[in-house]
Amino acid sequence: QVQLVESGGGLVQAGGSLSLSCAASGRTLSSYIMGWFRQAPGKEREFVATISRSGGVTYYAGSVKGRFTISRDNAQNTVSLQMNSLKPEDTAAYYCAATTSGTIYNTALKMYNYWGQGTQVTVSS
Repeated sequence: QVQLVESGGGLVQAGGSLSLSCAASGRTLSSYIMGWFRQAPGKEREFVATISRSGGVTYYAGSVKGRFTISRDNAQNTVSLQMNSLKPEDTAAYYCAATTSGTIYNTALKMYNYWGQGTQVTVSS
């Protein structure tokens, strides 16, 4: 079992940048496909980005492609999400998640076994 803790959220103006981090404990992250998801108030949780076990392959939602970058450091047991050119519609609680099954293209929430508690990102206009 793995425990996930996100950090790095905050308030930023539109056009700005934030970097989120997800630290894992309990098991080595290299066993897991990792993902970032987000949930805005009154909306369902949605896929943002996923990364393969080695970090060599990534996949992004269309709404963030070209602006966000997911990366991982298996030696440090961390996964990051660099967010640039932020927009007010990026405002949400951001969650990292881990799964041992499927591929990075399986982005359904039910595929992910482990979730962090979330970190809030607020983008002002």
